[in-house]
Amino acid sequence: MKRRNFLRSAAAGAAALSLPRRAWADASDLSRIRAEIEKRHGESVQRLQEWIKQPSIAAENRGVSEGCDLTMRFLREAGFTEVTRIPTDGQPGIFAKLDAGAPRTLGLYFMYDVKQADPSEWSSPPWAAALIDKPGLGKVMVGRGAVNQKGPEATFLAALHAIRGAGRKLPVNLVFVAEGEEEIGSPHFPQIVHKPEVMAALKKCSGIFMPYPSQDLDGQVTINLGGKGVVELELTASGERWGRGPRSDIHSSNKARVDSPAWRLVKALSTLVSADGNDPAIDGFTDKVRPLSASEKAMIEAASRRLREDVTKKQLGVQHWIHDVSWREALELLVSRPTFNIEGLVGGYTGPGGKTILPHRAAAKIDMRLVPDMTAADSLAALKAHLAKRGFGDIEVKMTGGYDPTSTSADSALIRASQAVYKREGIDPILWPRLAGSWPGYVFTGAPLKLPAGHFGLGHGGGAHAPDEYYVIESKNSKVQGMDGAALSYVEYLYELAATG
Repeated sequence: MKRRNFLRSAAAGAAALSLPRRAWADASDLSRIRAEIEKRHGESVQRLQEWIKQPSIAAENRGVSEGCDLTMRFLREAGFTEVTRIPTDGQPGIFAKLDAGAPRTLGLYFMYDVKQADPSEWSSPPWAAALIDKPGLGKVMVGRGAVNQKGPEATFLAALHAIRGAGRKLPVNLVFVAEGEEEIGSPHFPQIVHKPEVMAALKKCSGIFMPYPSQDLDGQVTINLGGKGVVELELTASGERWGRGPRSDIHSSNKARVDSPAWRLVKALSTLVSADGNDPAIDGFTDKVRPLSASEKAMIEAASRRLREDVTKKQLGVQHWIHDVSWREALELLVSRPTFNIEGLVGGYTGPGGKTILPHRAAAKIDMRLVPDMTAADSLAALKAHLAKRGFGDIEVKMTGGYDPTSTSADSALIRASQAVYKREGIDPILWPRLAGSWPGYVFTGAPLKLPAGHFGLGHGGGAHAPDEYYVIESKNSKVQGMDGAALSYVEYLYELAATG
């Protein structure tokens, strides 16, 4: 839907939204804020472009400090009066507050770091933040971080600018925390949250939310009631640590008489999964897995009737699920199964042609996904014990990031407010037990805070972690909102949260 047409139709139908009277001080509030969103469209787009043009890659230690400073500037411009850089043992975090004098307080989580990008793989440079026309969608912004997460975060800031520009106060107070290491497993995020002043502010919150463009191309929205945990690590076999094999690369003819660290890594990896590579076989790894509840199984069953298997397979580029299970079983595995995945294998020569060497070192980049009631610490310990028990104690295990799973009740005000706003937009959201991916919500949902935490937002994007990542700015798809429609959804969400007990 084109931006102007959406806003005009929304203004005409303001009464039809039937927002709770106790949430809106005046019936004209929404119309004034809509008008302000439209007026500020250009500056909102420029803000996002400036954000994307600043690389902030924790994995490469590239531009992260500058990205932190830029994010802090954007917060101040959006009305936050207390904006503080929080040092950690890694990249800095951010703590900020916006006191609107409201009865209720909401927590807000941002990440300002992004994944790496190889410009040779992109049709438009990853740091150019180019606006292009995408067939079937409309005008989109292409760039690293466009959808994950600078696009939705910039859209939320646009909502704050519009509320203030319309001469209105926020209906809730905001407590803001951000990190610059989400894309490397948030290794130091607890240091930010556990600062006494941050913890004290978060304890006043009714919940924590992260802006997110939730719409699929058909307009459907899924509400995730949690996310899997993750452990990111590297396993390395080397002649130095093993005491066998070479200490530097040697001619491959020596394989007749010299051990191979590369083969040792392969043999070690093969003990960690079933013969087909699909099921974790680490001793004790799944001992604490919580079975799916009856309500979770009911959610999956209902979703299996609404989600299209053929569309999902096409998007993933696959023809079969593991073990050739049914669609419902595949969805159940996605939610309930812990995983041990090889992200990449590196060893020896990988350039053009051959180079007959026996490498002295080989490494595997691994991620393990965790479900309730697993923990990152227990999973790492189980992996190390498993390798040692089988004689692979020399394999170096280096955890680079990770955290526990997260869960939030469907009955929480945070989730009920999300459902209410989506339904007013004519969307019947799918309730889903947990995201198969991961985010560090455990620091909020776990002790000592034990707060509900989740995602919300209209809008659409794609290509996260991939080339040509994009975020929809002006939508030509009548079922998907562009940036302005998404900004309006955040306005409605804040007012709904203020009114939801």
